[in-house]
Amino acid sequence: MDWFMTSDAETAARFGLSLPSGFGTDYAGVVDQVGDGVTEFAAGDRVFGGALSRAVADHVVIDVAGTIAVGGDAHRTPDGVDDRTAAILAIGGCTAAAALAVVKPGPGDTLLIGGAGGGVGVFAVQLARLAGARVIGTGSATSADALRALGAEPVAYGDGLVDRLRALAPAGVTAAIDLYGTETAQAARELGVPDGRITTIAAQVDGITPANGANAAPGAIEEIARLVAAGQLRVPIAASFPVEQIRAAVELQAGRHVHGKVVIDL
Repeated sequence: MDWFMTSDAETAARFGLSLPSGFGTDYAGVVDQVGDGVTEFAAGDRVFGGALSRAVADHVVIDVAGTIAVGGDAHRTPDGVDDRTAAILAIGGCTAAAALAVVKPGPGDTLLIGGAGGGVGVFAVQLARLAGARVIGTGSATSADALRALGAEPVAYGDGLVDRLRALAPAGVTAAIDLYGTETAQAARELGVPDGRITTIAAQVDGITPANGANAAPGAIEEIARLVAAGQLRVPIAASFPVEQIRAAVELQAGRHVHGKVVIDL
């Protein structure tokens, strides 16, 4: 999301961004000072959250009553969660929670997740497994081991996807989340999944309800942080870079073959 918003003019406009622009949305750190009337936080508190396209900075001003998109938001970082891990929870966690809220996977479901190894997928796979669903995740051949480690059964995307899914799940797929484009959503339709149990995050398909992290249920990100602190949710970090090497970090992320999250240290 971070690099794509600022590299595609149409997407940037949709998010209200124009050049010059900051970069990065997820953040974690320590409260430096609080404004008049703020009672929820105090200087020295460890916090994490999102501030749209301005998080990679020495200091970020957050509106306590804001949202990730407007004003930024802040949540207390639980004990047992380090700052690098907290700094990668907001967008991926909220988007995954919102997507699962649309399709509502549970025991007895076979959930297909397209792009399951990406920044949102690492959350979506594990949350769906915690809900009791069987998860099949699309990815490249090199992502198969990473998907298995998350709890998903890997399947290659591309031509022949529907046939591979029929072989892997002869009893059928019951829900689908497309985290990449529309291929997974279209395959799910072909397999008979009703539109009401399909969602997308990166593209819109007529008749299918898209998911947006900004619409995640209240408390969703706190619950994800709690699961991380309890050791029930693993958040893989693919690489970390000092801020002086942010160009290399973005190039790595934009290659779309990263198994986990990319962190910038300041």
